[in-house]
Amino acid sequence: ETFEMLIRLAENYTSTLFCNAYRNMAAEATTRVQEFFADVGLFIFGTDVSTEEFVNRFFDTLFPVVYNHVINPGLTDISLEYAECLRMARRDIRPFGNVPQKAIGQLGRSLLPSRTFLQALNLGIEVINTTDHLHFSKDCSRALLRMQYCPHCQGLTLSKPCMGYCLNVIRGCLANMAEVDLHWRGYIQSLEELSSAMSGTYDIEHVLLNFHSLVNDAVVQARIKGPELSEQVKKVCGPPVRKPTQSPGCSFDQNKDNQGLKMFSRDNEETLANRRKEFISHLRLYRAFYGGLADQLCSIELAAADGLPCWNGEDVVRRY
Repeated sequence: ETFEMLIRLAENYTSTLFCNAYRNMAAEATTRVQEFFADVGLFIFGTDVSTEEFVNRFFDTLFPVVYNHVINPGLTDISLEYAECLRMARRDIRPFGNVPQKAIGQLGRSLLPSRTFLQALNLGIEVINTTDHLHFSKDCSRALLRMQYCPHCQGLTLSKPCMGYCLNVIRGCLANMAEVDLHWRGYIQSLEELSSAMSGTYDIEHVLLNFHSLVNDAVVQARIKGPELSEQVKKVCGPPVRKPTQSPGCSFDQNKDNQGLKMFSRDNEETLANRRKEFISHLRLYRAFYGGLADQLCSIELAAADGLPCWNGEDVVRRY
């Protein structure tokens, strides 16, 4: 949900840029922005799409819009065929300078760790769900019965098993859990390392929430190189072919979800980095969960406290 909120907020920022600074092309540009962030979401949530490809696709489809409204504006829009020619020529003409390459670098480095992090969380959930339902062996069931209920036959209903006895029985029953322990510790360590790799310049929050700045840089570069780009376009696609329609203005609702989005973006406690840090620190407490399960069960609820009389499997004794 936090990732989804972040993607929506970044999309909101980028669409708002067009509404505020390039209002005449906002409606067309916002459609391209929506398509781009849909691809970002697909990638993060595991779909097999190429970061380089969808970033290039965004700038390819943006170029005809920028050409039509910034580089060579006219009273009417360019034809669909001419727009298609511009889209195909964008990578050769390079109207946005090195901005697309910069975006590919930043997004490639930030989206992949986030995607891996989410996949890792799903793996953790799978492990927990799988180990939530255990089938005990007959030997384990007999040992548990003897430990928990045999004293009742002697009228010793309040006696609890001795700590050492309890540990022997429960560790035997949870031998398979102990095998998970080493891998679980490794899993948590890997999550910590992955979380650390998600910070800094390539932190997904930083990259996505500043994507609108990259887009603005791209449009500014195209505007500065306008006359030169017009000549290049003319050589590749010929003179502009126009159709008798005009693009609508900004139709993006800037107030949509604004309260929730503002809170998410401004409240330091709610940043993705902080939530991730908090989650990892909580998870660290359960590093030894599988290896220490028997100790937890015996010390917290099953065994008698130190110094008290306890059941040793045969009788109530002072010491085990």
